[in-house]
Amino acid sequence: MSRAAKKYQVDQRIVYPSQGVGIIKSIEEKVFKDDKVLYYVIYLEVSDMTIMVPTDKAAELGIRPIVAKDEALRALELIGEEYESIPSDWKLRYQMNMELLKKGSITDIAMIVRSLYHRSKVKELPILERKLYDSALKLFEDEITYSLRKSRDEVETLIFTRLEAEPEPAAATETADDDE
Repeated sequence: MSRAAKKYQVDQRIVYPSQGVGIIKSIEEKVFKDDKVLYYVIYLEVSDMTIMVPTDKAAELGIRPIVAKDEALRALELIGEEYESIPSDWKLRYQMNMELLKKGSITDIAMIVRSLYHRSKVKELPILERKLYDSALKLFEDEITYSLRKSRDEVETLIFTRLEAEPEPAAATETADDDE
């Protein structure tokens, strides 16, 4: 049925939105509901988990190749640029950022990292938002590491150097009852 839907190769690194960087360990055919279905067997190092994804569902799930070096560098630039202030209501912020995370582009993830990093400098993030920030930062760091072929330590330094250098946004006014 889905024989022709093979876009990725064995040993290729891919990004699975909100799951992280994975490597295709094999491509296997399995019978599912009386149909032969081709699956990517993907190992996700960050969670030490192996998953099977039908090859013809990969695009729908947002699975994509690691970004090219120029796109990774652009995402690093983005986290150091001035940004628009984000909603002070953490629930609204969380929902907006979860939508970006599900879209899963390196730019979307960079925007989450940038906004929540700077928000955390203003006020401690609620637990759910902190977990979202940690997850987005890990996804961002992993993809940049593979794209630029640098060590994790080098990439972490690059990220935080860019974040720390960012100027405060002009409209960063806060109200006393803005969180939790």
